Amino acid sequence: MREEETKTVEYLWGKLSEIRAEVGKVIIGQAALVDHLLIALFSKVTYSFKSSKEESSSGCGHVLLEGVPGLAKTLAVTAISRTISATFRRIQFTPDLLPADIIGTRVFDLATSSFHIEQGPIFANIILADEVNRGTPKTQSALLEAMQERQVTISEQTFKLLEPFWVLATQNPLEEEGVYALPEAQLDRFSMKIIVDYPSAENEEQILTTPLGQYEVRPVITPEEVRMIQDLTGRVFVGDEIYRYIARLGRATRNSSESSLAVVREMVLHGASTRALQQIVALARTRAFFSGRNYVLHKDVKHIATEALQHRLIRTLRSEAEGITVPEIVSEILKKVPLYG
Repeated sequence: MREEETKTVEYLWGKLSEIRAEVGKVIIGQAALVDHLLIALFSKVTYSFKSSKEESSSGCGHVLLEGVPGLAKTLAVTAISRTISATFRRIQFTPDLLPADIIGTRVFDLATSSFHIEQGPIFANIILADEVNRGTPKTQSALLEAMQERQVTISEQTFKLLEPFWVLATQNPLEEEGVYALPEAQLDRFSMKIIVDYPSAENEEQILTTPLGQYEVRPVITPEEVRMIQDLTGRVFVGDEIYRYIARLGRATRNSSESSLAVVREMVLHGASTRALQQIVALARTRAFFSGRNYVLHKDVKHIATEALQHRLIRTLRSEAEGITVPEIVSEILKKVPLYG
């Protein structure tokens, strides 16, 4: 690596440390949550083929956070967004929210007797879709094109979204009233699903004594620097054996053959898609970069496997009846799939 490149990497490493320090002012006892959010933010996830030299075909990995209200899901997202000098929009999903409230619509101008496009809040770098499963399926689907293609179609016009473009959605557990489960096709657009649990007793006491209103989270990184870090993570080396291991993991989640694992045959109705495996590669690269390496190890894949797979496995009725959770199934798969083969 040339001296200039080394200085650039060191500079960007310093930016990562600054982000963690700023977020750490207001987020207590959620180190794993912050770590996984940053992995998703700085991953170079391929979402389409390249149509021109100017247009990008990769971007941030979108994240779905699930947990009961009041566990700092929204606070964590807001804190990280504040560290980036980028546009941020929060969309509160409710049953009466319409697709036009998200992407925008055509508006008739009486002065000019013509229509013009009024763009919605989706036209920002960072989108917080708060309580996304309180919106109706029609409204939820308004995010599909934006998340997958990084573009929005309003009437007859298609608009490219800003870069970087990052969607973070929070949802309440399905056991709560007034929620609509996200369809499988939309869940698959999220690179990771993170379950946010209650803090430990020690951390909860510290949260209670922390004067949150006295702290300010400062912007420490620009969108251009986010893209620079993504370019670095995208260049992390992945060996053939790692590719084969990820492919074995993906096939192990599917019950389509007699050689399928017993836990998968009995507990999994549908397994992970090929898109999921492509995103695991990108996430593992970023995790390796965060660990100070320019190559991926098996432990990088295992570190993000549960979050990358748990929203993509559809359980059988038996699994639901017996209370077997998807993280438990993924954990069993990780134990059974050999590292080499």
